[in-house]
Formats: sequence, C-alpha cells, structure tokens
Amino acid sequence: MEIKSLLAVAGELPFLKGLSEEHVEKLMALAGEARFSADDIIFREGEMSDFFYLVLSGKVALEARTAGHTLRVQTLEVGDELGWSSFLEDEPKRFGARALVRVHALKFEGAHLRKACAEDRELGHALEHRLLQVVSSRLQATLLQLSDIYSPAKTGPEMAGARSGA
Repeated sequence: MEIKSLLAVAGELPFLKGLSEEHVEKLMALAGEARFSADDIIFREGEMSDFFYLVLSGKVALEARTAGHTLRVQTLEVGDELGWSSFLEDEPKRFGARALVRVHALKFEGAHLRKACAEDRELGHALEHRLLQVVSSRLQATLLQLSDIYSPAKTGPEMAGARSGA
C-alpha cells in the first residue's frame, strides 16, 4: 500500500484518532501490511513476537490457555489493535491471536515504534495513553470471560425471584 493510501486508511482507525497529522504520517512510514488466512496463528501466548497490528479487515480471536483448554478472551474486528506487548522490550505475548477469517492488517515492528516514541516524546505519550486503554480493555474482557466460567449458576429461590421480575 502506498503512503497516501495508508494515510487515508489511518484516519478511520480508532487507535489513531486524535493524533496529529505529523504523528500519523510518522507511524504510517513505519507500517507494513500483514495478511492472514482463516485459522492462521498470528502469534502464540508466551511467544516473543515483536509486531503490533491494526486490523483493517477480518476477525481475530484473542485467546488464553487456562486449565488445559483455550479461552477466547475477545474477538477483534476492523479498527481493533493487537500485539500491545511489542511496545515493551523482551516481553512475551500475554494472549494468543488466531485469524477467524481472512485478515488484513497494518503491521508495525515494535523496535521501530519504541525508537519513534523515544525520539518524539509527544508521540510516545499519545501512544502510551492509547496502549493503556487497550491493556485495560483486555483486562476487562478477560475478567468478564472468567466470571462467566467460574460464577456459580443461580438455582432455587434466587432464580424464582429473577424469573418473576422481583
């Protein structure tokens, strides 16, 4: 994709909204493209993968291994981001990511992003804020999934009151 095309696409991505045009241009100069087929593993939990992605099309399952099985933490779609740990040097992935259908994404190498943030503190601060929102969202999604799995089912009088609208 040419830089002009990338800039047009970038303006529609929630993760980049509110960034200055200069910062978006810097990021798009670092961007590559990634394509995955359905069921392709984008990265595995615990793996040292150095890429950050912004989904342009398709769906991605974020998954965690727990108690001998795989738990889908969140399904990511167009405009979502994944691979936030690539912003941290030598940090393994906290989740696995698998393409559910064909996926087209912008791909950023973590080392290049870290360098750009170190050279431009304003850009670094803006991305740090956005990444904290991503991490918070993933934590919330994980807690919701775990509460669904481990919450006891209501039975007896508790359910009778719920059914009657009490």
